[in-house]
Amino acid sequence: MYRTRPRVLCTVNLTLAPDALVPLRKVAEVDQLPIDRELILERIGEYDAYYGHVCIRIDREFIDRAKRLKVVAAPSTGTDHIDVKLLKERGITLLALTCEYDLLDTFTATAECAWGLLIACTRRIPTSVETVRRGLWPREAFFGENFESLGRQLSGKTLGVLGVGRLGKMVVEYGKAFRMRVLGCDPKSFAIEGVERVDFDTLLRESDVISIHVHLNDETRGLISRAAFDGMKDGVVLINTSRGALIDEEAFLENLESGKVAAAGLDVIDGEWMENVGRHPLVQYAQKHDNLLITSHIGGATYESIVDARVFLAKRLAEYIEQSLGNIENGT
Repeated sequence: MYRTRPRVLCTVNLTLAPDALVPLRKVAEVDQLPIDRELILERIGEYDAYYGHVCIRIDREFIDRAKRLKVVAAPSTGTDHIDVKLLKERGITLLALTCEYDLLDTFTATAECAWGLLIACTRRIPTSVETVRRGLWPREAFFGENFESLGRQLSGKTLGVLGVGRLGKMVVEYGKAFRMRVLGCDPKSFAIEGVERVDFDTLLRESDVISIHVHLNDETRGLISRAAFDGMKDGVVLINTSRGALIDEEAFLENLESGKVAAAGLDVIDGEWMENVGRHPLVQYAQKHDNLLITSHIGGATYESIVDARVFLAKRLAEYIEQSLGNIENGT
């Protein structure tokens, strides 16, 4: 028998955060691979630790091949790309950012993305931009007698924030700055000046805009159901930067088509892991209608948040390796 340093497979691009490699290389041998699932599956059995990109699902196939794996590090707040239960069953430690509250409080990217989607929806900005790109200047379509095409201002409207946690607290402040009446709904007690705490049904009934900021779990899956849509105002605007599975997407499409939901901005869909996401019903709808805007889960993807998250978690992983793994015993 002999002992060697632990091996770490990294699929996170650290070009923007080269300092992240420094602590890892002090305690382990680090190999980097591109985001190529087949290649990663082929190699993962050689490694004791995995520092992985959110685009690679850590599912049963992945875990079954990871015979030596002791720890997974995921520089993300969400873990829906990871079979957390199976990791626990196999005795594999998961390091993520979910509970790193001091760090996360500095990340405003997703809240800002939500507000950007809201402005884009209510003022029909992408549609106007696209017409100018085509060499047109149809100002009358946005400033004329066709009132259906006019944008809406936010001042004086009611903003309902579903989930008043880290991100929700940021969004309610944006709403206040835009002179909106702000409602908040959260099972946990909160007290924020200028924000009315209401129950779920009241938020649905009274909000002109609903912005979703809740975690996805067994209790919240499908929370925005057909019945929830029925309880909303006609002409509501819906923003979701949390997780796609929070919404019953079949009911959502019907309400978009009917105009019950006047416009929506999504950074997430249920099914973004599809091999051909272009076949997703919401993507197909958005290709033909300008009242649905979808961005490709970029909410947290800013320079500041990416660099800080990757450096922070690399340090956490290095500490774990040093304290819990040390050198690895191997057979000759």
